[in-house]
Amino acid sequence: DAPRIAREKWKIEIQTLAYEELGKLIQQARADAGAVESARQSAARYIEDPTVKLETDRAFVENAFLLEQVFRAVLARAGARAFTINDCMSAIMPMARTTACLTLSLLNDSGYLAFCESDFVVVPAGILLANISGRPVFLNDPTYPHQGVITLAHCTAPRRLDGKGLDPARILTHYESDYGAAPKVEMRKGQTVTNVIPDFKSQRWTGFVGEIAEAPFLPICRSQIEVAYKFPDLRLAENMPGFHWITCYGDYSREIAYAARRAGIAWVNLDSPA
Repeated sequence: DAPRIAREKWKIEIQTLAYEELGKLIQQARADAGAVESARQSAARYIEDPTVKLETDRAFVENAFLLEQVFRAVLARAGARAFTINDCMSAIMPMARTTACLTLSLLNDSGYLAFCESDFVVVPAGILLANISGRPVFLNDPTYPHQGVITLAHCTAPRRLDGKGLDPARILTHYESDYGAAPKVEMRKGQTVTNVIPDFKSQRWTGFVGEIAEAPFLPICRSQIEVAYKFPDLRLAENMPGFHWITCYGDYSREIAYAARRAGIAWVNLDSPA
């Protein structure tokens, strides 16, 4: 029901592009010598950045930049600034000869909103928090809270998380497939972050402000942070109603609480006394 709720409650206009049509657009781009050369040059500039470390096949990165051209054209044709892709592995990898992970990161850093998995439970929260903060947001998978920290991870993340500079990144394969190009963004230790946890029905959102305690390299999705908080682990474990989270640099808890109330959504601030 999430796409329907997004349309009805949030008035989001969802335009769908079939994978068959996307495949044709990718083939056209691959047959365009100018587009291929532009992608190659863009990839070279990206890799030459001293804060970027390439740890996958360079061709995957070049293909990610070619895919970015395709996605930008799709957005322009739709008159849209937000984009989400559903079948990240089964459909896009054979077509693009890479994963969409790095491409989505590039789009977010360029001022678009680009999300994987087409999870319309969390996409409205991502759009809201990005527009409140004026910064890209990190859609992520939570793990289990323990000893005052929770690990959040996904294989795509923006690098321009403060809205200005680019955080360092390692460009690896996508974790589950060990294929393509995916950024491990080295998010800043000590950084304050706002975390929004939407529920499936868009009726009750949970959230808290935490601090990045570590940016580890565990055998999970590539971009990963351990976020510290100051309330009981059980309180967080009992208040994780959805699937994905949205995380953003900075403290925007007051603004999110206000916007949620205006949208008719109950807001549970885990930082407040129980």
